[in-house]
Amino acid sequence: MISVVLVFTGGTLLVAGALMLTQGLIGRRSVTRELARQRISFPVRDALPISLARYAGLPVHTGSQARAFSELIGVHVAKATGGRTYAEIADEWQAGGRADDGLARLRDTAFMGQSLRGALLGAYQAWQVTLLVVGLGALFMAIGVAFVALALQMS
Repeated sequence: MISVVLVFTGGTLLVAGALMLTQGLIGRRSVTRELARQRISFPVRDALPISLARYAGLPVHTGSQARAFSELIGVHVAKATGGRTYAEIADEWQAGGRADDGLARLRDTAFMGQSLRGALLGAYQAWQVTLLVVGLGALFMAIGVAFVALALQMS
């Protein structure tokens, strides 16, 4: 009876693991495809902070690259806004009666920059989740193989 339970459990884990592995790889390809469609590329080395120099001229196709590009946008937004956030600029603009066109443009810049950063960080998070799913799928499959092997030894 224990052998039957082990084979059933092992088989279930093998199937679940294979599905997770497949879905994780499909998800990873989807993230890569969507990032490639956006045609985002890092600028040349001279326009990058030293911490991002290794990405100079590369297209953004992976979650790690999306995260790095979001950091670049963050640097540019901070420089443009003097380190102020969208909320701080919006508050200042509203307190001034919404009359300052310069603050309105700065608010738009901060909003667009933070929105782009959020989208790229979302791609990075999706990339990380696909890695987790692939890893768990491989783990499930390994445990499934072990259960089936144990069942066969008991028979």
